Amino acid sequence: MNLLIVEDDKEILSLLKPLFKSEGFVVDVAEDGDIGSYKVKTNDYDIVILDIILPHKDGRQICSELRSAGKNMPVVMLSVKGEIGTKVDLLNIGADDYVTKPFSFTELLARVQALLRRPKKIEGDILYIDDLVLDMGRHIVKRGKKDIHLTPKEFFLLEYLMRNQDRVLSRAVILEHVWDMDADPFTNTIETHILNLRKKIGGKNKRGLIHSISGMGYKIA
Repeated sequence: MNLLIVEDDKEILSLLKPLFKSEGFVVDVAEDGDIGSYKVKTNDYDIVILDIILPHKDGRQICSELRSAGKNMPVVMLSVKGEIGTKVDLLNIGADDYVTKPFSFTELLARVQALLRRPKKIEGDILYIDDLVLDMGRHIVKRGKKDIHLTPKEFFLLEYLMRNQDRVLSRAVILEHVWDMDADPFTNTIETHILNLRKKIGGKNKRGLIHSISGMGYKIA
């Protein structure tokens, strides 16, 4: 899952970034409103954590702009204000949830995970394709009756492919969602991980599920 945190408090950022990474998120950050606005408009994040009070451009404006631009990723707002009017205002401008400072990481993580579990056409706690099953809650992958042991990165790559079943995903999109903004676009890490996944989820008399689309990327189907 690719997460953007827009927050100008360096202490909060220094705490949240490693904690979310430890939970398996790919984390990008922005420390002012202009940078946050640019990143959220030019990248396809899975979820955004957005502070209200920011230098140059506040969180309300950024949230309104991304909704106007047709971006529908979940947005969690961070606010030091707990008044009912503020909460209603945040929901009205397109925020999906809000957390009032000070907050615990456990609470924020729970709210983020709840938003990511919202039902979508191909999303759920368990993903299926053919006889391949990926159980996100228990972190289990099976092909038929066979347990498949994946590295954390292989697991998140397979999850992303399965969430986008039948969709061709470019290398750039995969790097953005499974790795991070600093990943080297010229590395062969994607090809290596795809090769490893094919070997692990394949087998005798098993149909191939991960397909290379020449000049375009990969898809699972």
